[in-house]
This record gives sequence, structure tokens and C-alpha cells, in this order.
Amino acid sequence: MAGPVGAGGSSLGKRGRGASNSNSNNNNNPSAAAAAAAAAANSDQTPASGATLVQTTPPSMGPTVQVQSSLVDQNNKRIVMALQSGLKSELAWALNSLTLLSFKEKDDSRKDATPLAKVPGLLDSLLRVIDEWRDVAHVRDSRKLARSRTLGLNRMYTGFGLEYELASPHDPLIRLRSLQDNPALEDALSESEGQKKAVDWWWDEEGLFNLDEVGRAERQQCAVAASNVLRNFSFMPENEVVMAQHRHCLETIVHCMESHDTEDEELVTNAIETMVNLAPYLCLRVFSEQSSGATQGRITEKKALQAVMQMLESPVKAWHCSAAELLGRLIVNPDNEPFILPFAPQVYKRLVDLLSSSGADSQAAAVAALYNFAEINMDCRLRLANERWAVGRLLRVIQAPHPVAEVCRKAALTLESLASEPENRTLLLAYEHSFAELALLDTRMSDTFARILWELSSKSNAKNTARGIWGSY
Repeated sequence: MAGPVGAGGSSLGKRGRGASNSNSNNNNNPSAAAAAAAAAANSDQTPASGATLVQTTPPSMGPTVQVQSSLVDQNNKRIVMALQSGLKSELAWALNSLTLLSFKEKDDSRKDATPLAKVPGLLDSLLRVIDEWRDVAHVRDSRKLARSRTLGLNRMYTGFGLEYELASPHDPLIRLRSLQDNPALEDALSESEGQKKAVDWWWDEEGLFNLDEVGRAERQQCAVAASNVLRNFSFMPENEVVMAQHRHCLETIVHCMESHDTEDEELVTNAIETMVNLAPYLCLRVFSEQSSGATQGRITEKKALQAVMQMLESPVKAWHCSAAELLGRLIVNPDNEPFILPFAPQVYKRLVDLLSSSGADSQAAAVAALYNFAEINMDCRLRLANERWAVGRLLRVIQAPHPVAEVCRKAALTLESLASEPENRTLLLAYEHSFAELALLDTRMSDTFARILWELSSKSNAKNTARGIWGSY
């Protein structure tokens, strides 16, 4: 996940994610791995420019490649131009370099962070790679795209898929390429050919009968790699504010979450985890601010929260855990309350359901979110206490107990917040025996549950005559 589950607003233990297929490549090709290890052992061999081969401690693991931190400073324009070129080889080089530069192991101090502000156009170029894939992935069989494609423009071959094999008069993409070579050709077509154009488009790259599945898979891999780079960048404090205020970045993340049923699972996971990292600096009003970009008005605050709710309702563990943590971090910002509170009944119901799940991560994420919601106002505390099974399941998390002590502490503090409202006294008195048992036997929680018992037995509320037996006399 994008941080320790149940940590609320904190983000300890952040780490990046490296390339997912590096180990599989070495395992599938043992001869190449052995040759690389022999090359690393040879001290006279000169490493490639911009990279250094270092032999790891266990020789069986083979060599590792370390990209110098100065690579971005020396090649920042080249990296951006490679991302904008649309050429497979250039995209692969840029994405691989950025993945290595943005990756760090857990608990590893990062002194060579790559601030996005230092590389003008890098964030927009990464987002463009994802947008281009989404345009190809989702079929639109009634009209051409409103947004013009830019990657690989005016290039007959980009290196993706079976372009060389399909270069024939029967190539279903030949019309698209001819239009790219001569953009004025499409405007010159007569109105009598309008229906033919609509039919021919079905065979285009974005059409229903495109045969180049290899090219689609390769473009999808590039989009996933770009989303992974964005996720890794979001862990760096230097980039959090820039990305949280970048409307195009946030809208792309929301679009990926909206398409979770059809989109690649890793791409959706990277999107939701990126948003979790940006949540402490994210104000939902950014979606309603005036923007000169082409995406103005496409995403609203309500639509963004609906996408988060879809993630919360998902059975995928990584998705609903991240969504719960995201909502818990967003509600801390008072500016986000007017947008999130209308969804509060749905949020409470789902979070209480997660408390009964067998996964410790799901329980921790739910407790952290409920802890923050209970601190908002009286209405939140009343609604949460009246949610069925809420108090009992919070108690069960403590009594089990949960393996993480911080989760138990937050569950107890959430119960204390609920007990602070006199209207909740009748509901909580049904659990008075359990509260007393924990106050006497659990040394970690004794103070908290002693305060809860005092709240239940206090005389401060004259309207409610229900009182506990543990008051101070």
C-alpha cells in the first residue's frame, strides 16, 4: 500500500516499486544472467555511460544496475522528448530510467530525489502516455476522438506491435497512417464519403476490429510503467504539492479508478495509491477551479468521490484498503468536509463491514478512517454510533487483539469519542461490562476505558436518565 495501513495521516515506511519483470527475465534466461555476472566480476570492463555495474553480496543474485542521480540533470530534455516521441525504443529507455531514479527500498533514506519541478514537462509527458493508452483501450465505435492523438504523430512506424508485418495494402491501419502523413487529406474528402469514413474508422487503431493485439499490449505496458513512475514520484515530499495541485494529474487518476472494471489492475492500483500519497495536500475544490486545459469540467468533486467509493466497495484488498485510507486523510482537511459528508452513511456502512473482515490490513484501514471521521463533529459521532454492529466490531478489534497496537489504540479512542456524546449513552451502556473488563485487565487501554466508563456514568446530561454504575461518588 501507499503507506502503513492504519497510520491515519502519517506516511512512514514509504517505498517505491521497481520494475516487476526484472527477476523473471533473469530466471527465464539463466545463460544471460551468468554472462552478466561474469561481466560484473571482470574489473577491467568499462561500464556503460550513465550506469555502473555493481556485484551484489550474494553472487547468485547477479549484478545490479545503478543509474547516476545526475542523469536527469544531464538528460532532462531528452527524457521528456523521448516520452513525447511515441517511439517504442525511446519510451522504453525513458520509462526504465525514470523507474530506477524514482525507486527506493523501504526505510532507505533518499538523498537523490528527482523533483518534478526540475524537469519541465515531465509530469505532463507521463500523463500523456497514460492518456494515449486509455484512448486506444476504450472502443468508441460511433465517432472519432475529440482529443487529437500526439504520440507517434507523422511517423509511419513507432515500433509497437506488428506494424512492420502489417505494412501491406490490406493493413487495417493504413488509412490512419496515410492521414497522419497528410493531415489535410481528411479535410479534403467530400461529404459523400462521410459514411465511408465512419465505417473505415472501425479498422483503425482505436476501432473495434483492430488486429494488432501485440501493439495494444505493449502500449498498455508503457502506461502501467508510467503510472508506476508517478506513484514512486508521489512518495517524494518535493513532488507532493506539485502533483496535488495538478488538475490533469488528478483527473487522470480518477479516470483510471472509474475504469477499474476494464482497466489493468496494476494501473488502477498505482492510481489509487498515488492519490493516497497526495491526500494530505489535496483539496477537492481543485476540480471546480477554472482551468485553460482541455479537461476542464470533465471531473467534479462528486464524480471524484464516486470513483473513490467504487474503490471502497471493491472486493480487491489493495483497492478498498487504499480507498479507506484516502477518505480518512481527505476528511482531515476542513475544506473537503462539505463534499465527503454527503457520502458518510455509505462510508460508515462499508467501513464497519471491513471491521469484520479477516484481513488485518482491512481492519486497520477501517479503524484509521473511522478514527478521523469520529473527530469531525457531533453528527458524525451520532451517525457512527447508530451504525449497526459498529461499537461491537470496534470492541472485537481490541479484544482479539489486532496485531498492531496502534490500531487497538485508535479503536479505543474512537469509542471514547462516541461516548463523549450523551445521546450515545444508551447504545454504549449495552457494552458496559466489556468496557469494565478491559479497564481492569488491559493495562494498555485501562486509562481510555476508564474515561469511557466515567462518561457513561457522569451526571452532566440531565435530559438522559440512563447512567452506568461506574461513576465517581
